[in-house]
Amino acid sequence: MKYIDEFNDPDLARRLLDDIRATVTRPWALMEVCGGQTHSIIRHGIDQLLPEQVELIHGPGCPVCVTPLDVIDQALEIASRPEVVFCSFGDMLRVPGTGRDLFRVKGEGGDVRVVYSPLDALELARRNPDREVVFFAIGFETTAPANAMAVHQARRLGLTNFSLLVSHVRVPPAVEAIMTSPSCRVQGFLAAGHVCSVMGTAEYPRLAERFGVPLVVTGFEPLDILEGIRRAVRQLERGEHRVENAYPRAVREEGNPAAVRMIEEVFEVTDRNWRGIGPIPDSGWRLTEAFRAYDAEHRFQVTDIRTEEPAECRAGEVLQGLIKPTECAAFGTTCTPRTPLGATMVSSEGACAAYYLYRRMNAATPQAAGAAGKEMNPVG
Repeated sequence: MKYIDEFNDPDLARRLLDDIRATVTRPWALMEVCGGQTHSIIRHGIDQLLPEQVELIHGPGCPVCVTPLDVIDQALEIASRPEVVFCSFGDMLRVPGTGRDLFRVKGEGGDVRVVYSPLDALELARRNPDREVVFFAIGFETTAPANAMAVHQARRLGLTNFSLLVSHVRVPPAVEAIMTSPSCRVQGFLAAGHVCSVMGTAEYPRLAERFGVPLVVTGFEPLDILEGIRRAVRQLERGEHRVENAYPRAVREEGNPAAVRMIEEVFEVTDRNWRGIGPIPDSGWRLTEAFRAYDAEHRFQVTDIRTEEPAECRAGEVLQGLIKPTECAAFGTTCTPRTPLGATMVSSEGACAAYYLYRRMNAATPQAAGAAGKEMNPVG
């Protein structure tokens, strides 16, 4: 309760907003690279409270959203097999693949289970030696240590019926891809505090220097985000571009060395395709050769699955910060949490889901706003 009360104080929020207003003299565009921060911004209306010169751009900070369609289809193929117990975090079950999702596979008889940790899936493998247990290992650097630990433990226990379907992505290469895009408008970043709590901040100074942008490590509560914005705007107004840690209660420069060692033992850097964005060099992890026996993609021979995104879904542009969710014609009409076209509408960290959940329908059609009201308030 301490941090919930402390970092939601309205008087402190007003003082931070006053400081930002007093500092800003020209337009600036900042990007948050974290879906949790996006939801906090939209939920609390932070973007609407800021002076009009400060624009917040929502970046590709939702790991569920950037998991490519071909990996989702690989998951659906594996989960459909009778010998498999397919384990996943709950927010992956509604992510649409080609024609269906994991909920549909479960309804058709597939053994799909929601777990709270990869170690839960490991325990299922230990208790069910006659079944193949697969954990859907997605996420940024934040979830990588636990997934690495699960594989490490599986080898130590001699379990041969456990594997990971890996789709891990890394934030710094995504920042680099955003900044080198011809359509980039970003002038500063709010870096994801949970990622930096694991990996530290060592990879960010070169990005700040190369692209001339401030990178402020920021938390998730309203005051965390406002302080991050205040520091970024102050740097921009002064012509500075460096890394600042505005989240010292959770982030140290060196991160979590034990977690990093575990990641480096089990995973190696690889190119990764991002849903709606495309391939980004060195932006992901895969299992090293020493742990390749635990790679579900190879174990179940689904490496050749290739798919195409639905043309009507503009989630890729949302993830790149090129449009707001409400600028997509499908938002709130043909694309809703019950009938999603893309992962950004169903993930708990998706930008489209945030706009829909908190009724940020201002740029949507009247039909979309009405549909949202009915879906969120089915009785009223």
